[in-house]
Amino acid sequence: MIQLPIKRTIDRIPGGMMIVPLFIGALFKTFLPGTPQFFGSFTGALFNAPLTILAVFYVCMGATIEFNATPYIVKKGGALFAAKVGTAVVMGIILGRIWHEAPVDHGMLFGLSTLAVVAAFNDTNGGLYMALMGQFGSPRDVAAYSIMSVESGPFLTMVTLGVAGLSAFPWQALVGAILPLAVGMILGNLDREMREFLGRAVPVLIPFFAFALGAGIDLATVWRAGLLGLGLGLAVVLITGPVLWIVDRLTGGNGTAGLAAASTAGNAAAVPAIVAAANPAYKPAATHATVLVATSVVVTAIVVPIVTAWWYRRVNPAKPATS
Repeated sequence: MIQLPIKRTIDRIPGGMMIVPLFIGALFKTFLPGTPQFFGSFTGALFNAPLTILAVFYVCMGATIEFNATPYIVKKGGALFAAKVGTAVVMGIILGRIWHEAPVDHGMLFGLSTLAVVAAFNDTNGGLYMALMGQFGSPRDVAAYSIMSVESGPFLTMVTLGVAGLSAFPWQALVGAILPLAVGMILGNLDREMREFLGRAVPVLIPFFAFALGAGIDLATVWRAGLLGLGLGLAVVLITGPVLWIVDRLTGGNGTAGLAAASTAGNAAAVPAIVAAANPAYKPAATHATVLVATSVVVTAIVVPIVTAWWYRRVNPAKPATS
């Protein structure tokens, strides 16, 4: 049978396993919007159940987070985590006072919202960070992501929006947002075999929830958000990069790990939909925010490795990167 390099081709695209299925789902929404109703059953459910798939994803993701960590990992990962989330909180407070919950409804910033900015700023692309640290850092720097991975999911975005003085979430919604991750963490730390078993499912689930999210996006909206999404991605690098660089230097690093963390995680594109499901006040912003954050994922996945490699070579002119 003929073999096609489908996965290899998708993997060449930054954030490909998130972006490609999301785009395919958006094609259905734009040109064949009646597909879920036409087929119904399991096929229809795949178009309409991103939150269900995400709940499973966060259980599996949680299982990969270890409670035990060395002091260096706690210090480095905790510092980068606090700096990334703290920057998002500051942005949320500033923009929340200007835009509140609704998206901008006119002008060059049409569709941009506090929700989009907070979601893009809050969560680091773990795969990208670990790959860069594997090449330019040390195993301890790679392991620091075990602390930073707590950023994953909508919980911190909900907290950030609440701290910013915007519409708050009932405590049940906040607990519900972190509960799947917490259950996974407990299972993974109680049983290493469960950690391995659930952890293997993390990359597998990404294209499925990405497709379901894409099935709710009209590409006309994507077209309008193109340059704005590019700007959001660049803002993530330009604003969080220097902050994380400083924090990395203060915790004994040379700044490389900080720059490697100045990205947007692929699963951050799922956060706006979850936030809107928990609080309808954010529904008008959610669709635009999903597209903008997905664009930020791609932009930061391209820019961050370039910036990180440039800085590493500057501080280590005679030292080649490890493979």
